Amino acid sequence: MNRPPEQFVRLPHQLLRDFTFQALLSVGMEEEQAGLLSDLLVTNDLRGVFSHGTRLTIHYVRQMKRGEINPRPTIRIVSETRTTLRLDGDGGLGYFPAYQAAEWVAERTRQEGVAAAVTGHHGHIGAAGIYARIPLRYHLMTFVTSGHQLRLEPGGPLLAAAGGSPIAFAVPALYRPPIVVDFAVTGELSEAIYQMAPGIFFRSLGLGAICQTVGGFLSGLPARPSGSLSRFAGATQGAFIMSVDPSRFLPMEQFLSTVDDYLQQVDQLKPMPGFEKAYLAGGIEWEREQRWRQEGIPIGPEHLSSLKDLARETSTRPPF
Repeated sequence: MNRPPEQFVRLPHQLLRDFTFQALLSVGMEEEQAGLLSDLLVTNDLRGVFSHGTRLTIHYVRQMKRGEINPRPTIRIVSETRTTLRLDGDGGLGYFPAYQAAEWVAERTRQEGVAAAVTGHHGHIGAAGIYARIPLRYHLMTFVTSGHQLRLEPGGPLLAAAGGSPIAFAVPALYRPPIVVDFAVTGELSEAIYQMAPGIFFRSLGLGAICQTVGGFLSGLPARPSGSLSRFAGATQGAFIMSVDPSRFLPMEQFLSTVDDYLQQVDQLKPMPGFEKAYLAGGIEWEREQRWRQEGIPIGPEHLSSLKDLARETSTRPPF
């Protein structure tokens, strides 16, 4: 779980975005893609999702320098119908095909009521919530997941079968922050969790298996690494994005007003220990983004260290 660091320096989000943009340009990314990636990473930082924010930039830069990821991918349509789309990411980072797919899904869902897309042959897509939030501008509900290339070995841990699958759901509201669930389904599982709560372990394992098959195998990933045909070693992920228009089932205002009423009641419940308010998923991230756009993003010591490494390795002037 992402929490604000106890020790930090504050950086204006625009300075952090410009620094990240210049660092990405230095390794050969074209301007439009570098700008989009910088925006997405900084937005994650603004929401307090530091695990998937600008601290990842150094990892992506190193992947591109080693030739594991294509720095200038050309996204290609493999197949398209009125309600389905499949994109090839050309060995680049997964942000670009996934973002394009989410935009397409949002537009087609407005027209058809439901639409889905898969993306493949690419690297990390970042936080699944990025793509779940895109259709919210049209008050659409969205499900996103991703799978990656598994490397299962006989006698290995069962947990490996679920991969490290991310999953996100987004539900719109009328006047209140939308509900956005965004997490790694097996991120905190272990044998210790199994001993304490076997039900949680197996439910998470099952959910991870579904994410892997829908977000990985459906995108074209093989079940064994020997089946991979990509010349980019880092192109090991796929993604699945699906949206539904609530107005095809209920009048939109009725649905959104009901969600608002639900969230208003949640506000009056007892907060969990360590929290000042009773939050559902997405609420605290929404509040952070509004506040930190004005105050600056709190950058902790490890995050700051990764930015210093990025500045040094790309000869880019840091914003601190």
